Order: sequence, then structure tokens, then C-alpha cells
Amino acid sequence: MNIPSLEKIIRNALAEDIGEGDITTLATVPGEVPGKGEFLVKQNGIIAGLEILEVLFKIADPDLKFVKYTEDGSLVNYGQVVARVTGKAVSMLTLERTALNFLQRMSGIATMTGAFVEMIKHTKVKILDTRKTVPGLRGIDKLAVKIGGGTNHRIGLYDMFLIKDNHIAVAGSITKAVQACKKFKSQNNISCKIEVETTNIEEVKEALNCIPDFIMLDNFQLDDMKKAVKLIYGKCLTEASGGIDISTIKEVAETGVDFISVGALTHSVKALDISLEIKTD
Repeated sequence: MNIPSLEKIIRNALAEDIGEGDITTLATVPGEVPGKGEFLVKQNGIIAGLEILEVLFKIADPDLKFVKYTEDGSLVNYGQVVARVTGKAVSMLTLERTALNFLQRMSGIATMTGAFVEMIKHTKVKILDTRKTVPGLRGIDKLAVKIGGGTNHRIGLYDMFLIKDNHIAVAGSITKAVQACKKFKSQNNISCKIEVETTNIEEVKEALNCIPDFIMLDNFQLDDMKKAVKLIYGKCLTEASGGIDISTIKEVAETGVDFISVGALTHSVKALDISLEIKTD
């Protein structure tokens, strides 16, 4: 995924942490002392964020030399060194937390995504992310999902029509909401897809008559989801949504839906345990 604001995101993260200066490091470490740092994995998972770290070190201290020993998306094991950085120890100490924040969070997201993907690999279903991301870090979060084997859903409010319950309530009906989106598409020469959220079979029937690109089956019971998939039968794509977790994902996938969205990938992720071990030469 292209992240046009990546440099800005990194600079903001550095400014947030460093501020006027890393006073502890400045007080205790002579500026020219050379060091070597190793990124050590302390938990099995999928690594993600190494390419972000390359950019971070280049921005913060171009004299630091960063070497990857594996690639983003690789399975990593406890005790594995995934990358090394050499240069001024003062720079490494100052950048340690920001670097690990990116690497640990992204690896946590990728690892969780990979676990969901593994559970449904016997089906055609794709795992989608959502917009439930850290404000300002959506590009980073969604990149991590993709690295973990997931599929990015809409990036924001601008690249897809997603008609949800509140839109339907205000517009007056599913039919009126879909018609309004189609009119807006035509008037503004927009090629974005249209998805409509449904909560029961009757709403699915109404949505189907409007011929959207996607129908979301939100918080459906498994039996109703199977009925909805059979009713839709390839007329448009289907997405299951609503509180789906690792214990229920297999059964949901086996209903025949095309996509399953999982908000937990980014809103409830646990960081992968990774440390930066720094030594002086």
C-alpha cells in the first residue's frame, strides 16, 4: 500500500516522543559512542514494519545503518533477530521506543490477521479490515493487515459508498439510500462501489432489488446468513460483519459469504513482543 503521508506520520511520532530532546540519553551517553542494536523477537508471529523502520532511521539519523535479516510478512520465532542497526548509540536510544511502537503494533496486527486467515484457508473467503484504526495511523494499520494476509476494505469515506443503518434511517429506506448513491455517482462521475448494510432477510430482499455491488450481513445468525447467501446467489458480493472473532470465523466462512470484516484486527490488537537490545562496540 502506498502511504503518501508516511514521512509526516514518522516525523510526528518522533516529535511526540523526543520533543526538545532525549534528556536522559543526552545526560548519560557521549554523542560519539558507537553502538549496535538488534531487534529481538520474543514471541512467535508475523513480522511487519521493517520497511517502516528503514524510513524512520533514514529520516532521524541518515548515518545509522539498518539491515533486515528477513522481510515483512515472514513468520518469526521466539529468539530470532530480525534486523540490526549500527551507528551512534545516542541515536539508537533516542529512537528505540518510536521504532518499537511501529514494529510491535504492526507485527501484532499482521499476526492476528494471519491467525484469522489460517482459520478459513479452506474457503474462498477473504478477511477485511475496517476503519476502526488509530486516528492518523490508518495507512500503517491497513498495511499491517495486508502484510498479514488480509484484504483492505475502504480506506476512508471517499473511496466507497457504504450505506449503514443511520444512512438508511435518515434517507428513509434502503431503496432511497441506494438510489441516492447511484444518482450521486452519475452526477459526479464517480466509479466507487456501493455496499449496503442489512440486518435481516427482508432488508436483504430490498437491497437485492436495488442491485448494489455488495450486501453486508450485519450480526446475522448463522442460519439466516446461509439463507441470505442462498438468496443473493452471486447477484452481488456478500460481507459478514459484527462481532466475529477467532472462535466463530470458521463457521461464518462456511456459510458461503465472500468477505468477513473483523474490526478487532486494528481496534483490539495486542502488540507482538519485540525488543531492541543495544550494546556499545
